[in-house]
Amino acid sequence: MKILIVEDEAKTGDYLRQGLSEAGFVVDLARDGLDGLHLALEGGHDLVVLDVMLPSLDGWGILQTLRRSGRTMPVLFLTARDQVEDRVRGLELGADDYLVKPFAFAELLARVRTLLRRGRSPEAEVLRAADLELDLLRRRVTRGGQRIDLTAKEFALLELLLRRQGEVLPRSLIAAQVWDMNFDSDTNVIEVAVRRLRAKVDDAFEPKLIRTVRGMGYVLEAAEPAPR
Repeated sequence: MKILIVEDEAKTGDYLRQGLSEAGFVVDLARDGLDGLHLALEGGHDLVVLDVMLPSLDGWGILQTLRRSGRTMPVLFLTARDQVEDRVRGLELGADDYLVKPFAFAELLARVRTLLRRGRSPEAEVLRAADLELDLLRRRVTRGGQRIDLTAKEFALLELLLRRQGEVLPRSLIAAQVWDMNFDSDTNVIEVAVRRLRAKVDDAFEPKLIRTVRGMGYVLEAAEPAPR
């Protein structure tokens, strides 16, 4: 799941990006209102965490533009403005939740997951291939009913592969989506991550789901390709 943070306070923005990334989300960070609006309109995010007081365009304006353009993703206001009238205004403009600074990250994370649960149909909460299941909201993976413990990056990698089953994903795309970095052909971080993921979800099970397509990338598919 992809989250956009629009926050001009550098320390808070970096803290949120790190925390949500470690929780397994793909995170974009904008530090002013106009950049935030552009990303919110074009980035295909599942949720927006939005400050009110921003350079160039405030959070009220961003939210109004999003709702007028038909964008329905959940929006969580995160702001130091704690007056009742501010909270009421945000909710009336179409915000889904409102959290006042200072905040506990555990509470923010719980609210984010609750909003994402509301915004998705039950069918979208669990991704499956053969007997492998990935529960997005509970952050759980099982295969053949057996619980499998994954790191946050392994979970994000498996989610990407499951969402795009049958599609060969190049290393450059995986690097951008899971590690938020440009692919460097000299690094083996992706190969190592895929090897560790296979060891957990494939080695002790049949059929094998994750394949390497030499010179192209990786693919997850439930059925072996037909022999030629």
